[in-house]
Amino acid sequence: MAVNGVNILSSIPKSNFISTDKTGSVESSFANYLKDALTKASDLEKESTALTESFAAGNTDNIHQVLIAAEKAEIALQFTMQIRNKIMEAYNEIMRMQI
Repeated sequence: MAVNGVNILSSIPKSNFISTDKTGSVESSFANYLKDALTKASDLEKESTALTESFAAGNTDNIHQVLIAAEKAEIALQFTMQIRNKIMEAYNEIMRMQI
């Protein structure tokens, strides 16, 4: 998924989308996918923090790189929050269903 030119899902291997284990379930592949997405968002945040600190210390003068890293981290966080919101909406909808 590309958001404003940032493709945060491109680094996740395609094997995480479909479970190849015969005893595995869809839950495990979704869990792997979500874990990888969270790890990627965390890595982008760490990279942004490191570049910001480097710029503040005067070690680099490339403000464009710092701002791009900050935007990537912000978009990844927004994407992660939207996934969480959709999961919570789905859970609440399931809990409202009458049996």
